[in-house]
Amino acid sequence: MMWFCSLSSGSSGNCIYVGSERANILVDAGISGKKIGASLKEIGISAKDIDCILVTHEHSDHIHGVGVMSRMFNVPIYANNNTWEAMQGEIGDIKEENIRVLKNDDPFSIGDIDIKAYSIPHDAADPVGYCFWSGGKKISIATDMGHVSENVLNNIKESDLVLLESNHDVEMLKAGPYPYTLKRRILSSTGHLSNDDAGETVAKLLNDKYMTVVLGHLSAHNNYPELAYATVMSILNEHDIKVDRDISIELAGRQNVSRFFEL
Repeated sequence: MMWFCSLSSGSSGNCIYVGSERANILVDAGISGKKIGASLKEIGISAKDIDCILVTHEHSDHIHGVGVMSRMFNVPIYANNNTWEAMQGEIGDIKEENIRVLKNDDPFSIGDIDIKAYSIPHDAADPVGYCFWSGGKKISIATDMGHVSENVLNNIKESDLVLLESNHDVEMLKAGPYPYTLKRRILSSTGHLSNDDAGETVAKLLNDKYMTVVLGHLSAHNNYPELAYATVMSILNEHDIKVDRDISIELAGRQNVSRFFEL
């Protein structure tokens, strides 16, 4: 059995919990240590029981609380070499034994959970998503991507649960208050996924296995939950994919704890 919960998902901070009977893992820690502790308490987990933090990339909304959590609770931090180099000056001093360098596509284990980091297309030093396996179940995390590459699809296929980015509505972004350079970055092939991208990706992922998709990293200015959900649902309907029959679609809040999933 594995557990999944989004503690926070969006440009104001990202932190995901993945756990099992023998492992408690955070993916990113982009919110304060205090908020992480309070959010974990909501789902019955103590911050002192966290076994490690896995970092996807060095942007501040993913690493803000990484150093604090490591120092407070003596937690190891896992990231690839390029990400370590990019974030080291931002997270403060870390004990040498808590600096763990992983290699993309090289599986490793924490407790009874097998893990693999895979490359994603985003404008960071060496950004990754993560896949987790335990007890015959698979969880994948796929956010902060400008497009869904074949490598991403190949890694997250056949998952029981996927956290998938549904960052923006394209027309809202184009008409919105962001400066042109930021709009261009978000819309680029190394920026962020739109609601339409998310819907088409879900349609490609679906096979005979019932799957739960959690839409995350929604923009505060260029999206809203009802629109993200409706857009994805519309695309799934075009492909004759039915919620409850074939798939479950959920939403990860920007600043609040999501539903707690048991797989």
